[in-house]
Amino acid sequence: MLKNYLTIAWRHLLKNRQFTILNLLGLSTGLAVTVLIWLWVQDERSVDRFHENDQQLFQVMEHRTNSSGINTSGETPPLLDEYLAANMPEVKQAVTTTPPTWFPRVPLTTGKDNVHGAGLFAGKDYFQVFTYPLVSGDKQTVLNDRNGIVLSEKLAMRLFHSTEGIIGKAVYWQLDQTRRTSMVTGVFKGTPANSSIQFDFVLPFDAFKTIMNMSSDLSSGGPFHTYLVLKEGTSVQAFNDKLSAFMKSHSNGNARKLFLKSYGDNYLYGNYENGVQAGGRISYVRLFSLIAIFILIIACINFMNLSTAKAAGRMKEMGIRKTIGAGRGSLILQYLAESLLLVFVAMLLALLLVVALLPAFNQVTGKELSVGINTRLILTLLGIVLITGCLAGGYPAFYLSGFKPVAVLKGKLNNLIGGQWARKGLVVFQFTLSVVFIVAVLVVYRQIAFIQSHKAGYDKEQVIYFDVEGKVPGAMPAFLAAVRNIPGVVNASSMVGNVLGGPTSGNRWQYEGADATIPFRPFMVNYGMIETLGIDMKEGRSFSADYGMDTAKIIFNEAAIAAMGIKDPVGKTIRFDGADRQIIGVAKNFHFQSLHEEVKPLFFKLDFMNTTVMVKIDQAAEKATIDKLRSFYTSYNPGFPFDYKFLDEDYQAQYNAEKRVAILSQYFAGLAVLISCLGLFGLASFTAEKKRKEIGIRKVLGATVSQVVLLLSKEFLRAVMIALCMAMPLSWWIMHHWLAGFALHIPLGVDIFLITGICMILLTITTVSFQAVNAAIANPVKSLDAE
Repeated sequence: MLKNYLTIAWRHLLKNRQFTILNLLGLSTGLAVTVLIWLWVQDERSVDRFHENDQQLFQVMEHRTNSSGINTSGETPPLLDEYLAANMPEVKQAVTTTPPTWFPRVPLTTGKDNVHGAGLFAGKDYFQVFTYPLVSGDKQTVLNDRNGIVLSEKLAMRLFHSTEGIIGKAVYWQLDQTRRTSMVTGVFKGTPANSSIQFDFVLPFDAFKTIMNMSSDLSSGGPFHTYLVLKEGTSVQAFNDKLSAFMKSHSNGNARKLFLKSYGDNYLYGNYENGVQAGGRISYVRLFSLIAIFILIIACINFMNLSTAKAAGRMKEMGIRKTIGAGRGSLILQYLAESLLLVFVAMLLALLLVVALLPAFNQVTGKELSVGINTRLILTLLGIVLITGCLAGGYPAFYLSGFKPVAVLKGKLNNLIGGQWARKGLVVFQFTLSVVFIVAVLVVYRQIAFIQSHKAGYDKEQVIYFDVEGKVPGAMPAFLAAVRNIPGVVNASSMVGNVLGGPTSGNRWQYEGADATIPFRPFMVNYGMIETLGIDMKEGRSFSADYGMDTAKIIFNEAAIAAMGIKDPVGKTIRFDGADRQIIGVAKNFHFQSLHEEVKPLFFKLDFMNTTVMVKIDQAAEKATIDKLRSFYTSYNPGFPFDYKFLDEDYQAQYNAEKRVAILSQYFAGLAVLISCLGLFGLASFTAEKKRKEIGIRKVLGATVSQVVLLLSKEFLRAVMIALCMAMPLSWWIMHHWLAGFALHIPLGVDIFLITGICMILLTITTVSFQAVNAAIANPVKSLDAE
């Protein structure tokens, strides 16, 4: 029976080639998009889920209450892991690490050339808590020796050109002016692509404690990361209550609340607003999942519309089948077989499209996706085929199998070929989604353009930066003086870290009876950094050696002064983190975070232990100046390569997620419109065929080509106009909420909706006109003769 169904289905698809081709194009495109997005979603959901302790692995988070609300972060005191392991029997293992962003380019050498690697300092149990398999060394002991180091296979090959026989060999590394020698105690395979933390080597946290002469005071804000493996059966809520009580007794009166968060949830659920979890990358996962569903629905609607539009051609077949005893159930199965066969062929075409498009898709998304044949993929694809086949063919199957055979065979079809309202409704739904996609593309494109052109409040153009290493940290004043003398260099200075991002710190301040803690972004800078970055002063002055040593002075931004509520601040002395500091200036607000955030409080302090050099260069002589800098640096710091970056590139990198959304939205919107137009083209073709006799009579009676075109086009234009009326408020609401995620954003102007409306009307006219003009210019004699 199944073979018979498939045979008839195949013959029908071959006989109706236009119907088959239009549906294959629409379905294969929709299925290709669905498979691509499914691969991306699966990869996103797999991030950090590969650890053996996944179900019991948690990161310690903290809510800190201050005057501006509740600030949530993963920054914890440096030795919290030791306290929790000793005092909490529910804790199986605990480790503290330095934040992954602290040491992204550490110079390492075996005595020859220097290489760079991203590093972590981590507690002794790190390789037991996290699953990064070792190829040599014992995971229980590799970090016991404070003079040890664990290398990735890739870094080991760069340093020793081998991963075998290197245990016990020396590696020299440097952080600022600190130079150390460590012995290789282990080699791990490396961090997989679906790990949110990427690093090349691990050093014992005991070494970091020694370097920093670290205090064991739990009232410190960190900012270190603490991870726990809880024993099975432990109630997380009960442990959170116990953890908060423990921290309260060690926080010197500060309002701090610790809680656990599943480590695997950090990547997708990383955003908090005033102490409440508020999404994160999961928003994009949901967004693109919805897009895949909608595009697939649009493709299925094409199948439904084209199938019901062709109902007249199959009425007699259905009547005869029913007359000779075919039940409605067998007819439904026949139509579902046709639908499933078509979807199966479309899936094969879709897989070819996916393989062809995957390299470009990976480039846009920054992923390393591949179509690996496995049981899960096969079952998923078969499931998509089954669901799509039933969704696309279900309505036509029940619709076509419901006609009474007597009425069909008597030729009473005019009242039977209904479904026009259903078809029109589906067309309206299709184009409503297409309009929403187009509006979204225009809004996202304009917002990204606005972000790229918006002035951040500091001069990020023509500023390069590089890490200090070699002998530079110990001779910073002389080095900067030499750099400033290079032709083409406008200014140069140094600072700790970078301008963008960076951790905040809860700093306690006191002034005239006020006593509060505010989260500040610290800027530890050398002389001339404010001038190098082109940050404007609202009042007061910058740091300057002309006024003597400014190490006891401080500069705030406007947001900090507003948060503290100090009037006429310049010249006043406040108590800041236990020391008296005189305010010598107030800097104008500038965006040191992305435009998603309002400008937060910050302060500048003079510091000469810097990690980064910033150089402002003359735009007219950019290449020549960089060449001179490279020549000077390699001679001044032999053995260390001159690796630099442009500051404006970092600024743009903050919006990589939005840029990817913009690019993918363009493609998806284009595909949604294309699929909708394919369906519209098919419906126009069948409508013209259905009205062939009417058109012939009208032409004989003197109707012009334009009148015939209007006759065939108006019902489709009416459907598109209804879609526009429905889609405009919906798209405004969606994009209004998306833009609300930015502190600064474009207005939702009327022109966006006008452009979208005009585009959709022109697309409709263009799509329908091809079939309408063909019908209008056909010889009416042939039409009437055929009747």
